[in-house]
Amino acid sequence: MDRTEKNRGKIREWGAVVGKLPTGEKNDLTDVAGVRVGHVTIQHELADGEYACTGVTAILPHGGSLFREKVTAASYVINGFGKTTGLVQVNELGVLESPIMLTNTFSVPAVTQGTLQYMLATNEEIGDTTGTVNIVVGECNDGHLNSIRRCVVRPEDAVAAIENASEQAVEEGAVGAGTGMVAFGYKGGIGSSSRIVAADGQQYTLGSLVLSNFGSKDDFLGHRLFANTDETESAKQATERKEDGSIIMILATDAPLSDRQLLRVAKRAGIGLGRTGSHFGHGSGDIVIAFSTAQKIPHNTDAHTETRVQLREDHPLMNELFAAAAEATEEAIYNSLSQAVTTNGRKGRTVHALPTPLL
Repeated sequence: MDRTEKNRGKIREWGAVVGKLPTGEKNDLTDVAGVRVGHVTIQHELADGEYACTGVTAILPHGGSLFREKVTAASYVINGFGKTTGLVQVNELGVLESPIMLTNTFSVPAVTQGTLQYMLATNEEIGDTTGTVNIVVGECNDGHLNSIRRCVVRPEDAVAAIENASEQAVEEGAVGAGTGMVAFGYKGGIGSSSRIVAADGQQYTLGSLVLSNFGSKDDFLGHRLFANTDETESAKQATERKEDGSIIMILATDAPLSDRQLLRVAKRAGIGLGRTGSHFGHGSGDIVIAFSTAQKIPHNTDAHTETRVQLREDHPLMNELFAAAAEATEEAIYNSLSQAVTTNGRKGRTVHALPTPLL
């Protein structure tokens, strides 16, 4: 296969395999039925030699009204050097009622505003005949390549990312929120992977999507996957930077899990992150947001009780889901590198793509 800068492929196309569990058909987050992902990519020159190299990514748990039909959710902070919105309420109530939005650090306000405008436009009752809405936004600092102080992301970009969301294969690499991100000194960004688990004739899918922007070239352990990679030569192309960087990890599953069980699964994403070489540095925002699409929770109901199905805690399938979270997150990080292309940015800087091994 000819791997050009426009079609570099997932790491499995490079001959590398992570873990033991089978992947979904697309090997990405949208293998979980109903889940949608959309991007807006912003990349152009600005005045005075500055450069816009950033964007927005939207993750929608299903195609209906997320406010009127919420999903079970939880978040887990491995290291809290990050600027997110909405996670306090997610963990208090155990539900998600908006798209999960990803962008750069200084664009969290604009993306929150745009997402709020979208939710108000599509749910006329919010703030009028019912309560407010909880907007969830995560970020990483893309200031190495992006002129982040120019705040080029606008609220309408968040709306466009939501409207672009589809169940098609996730576009990965230097796209959307990942446009200006750097991981292990190479071009990082959006990556995704999925795993299939089964019990009693029932099959479940768990998918992971990451926004990778962390690690130094000396930390990277991914070279071990490629027998024909010259680690010394590869490191020459890596970019040095001083800050620790960050990563946002999104987990989606159709397995029936409570918010507490989702929290347990979310913690295992840190295993996958650590396997790539991360040590959860002092200045790193390492944050996981997990949700289950198994049951939709209505915003309005006259009942004072509700019934939900959830997996037995002691069933072996829980361990399978733990392994799936670790495997899918590790592979998603590698896919964010393998799918990213060499990218130019501010001050004449260039961040090279991870070199393709000779297979």
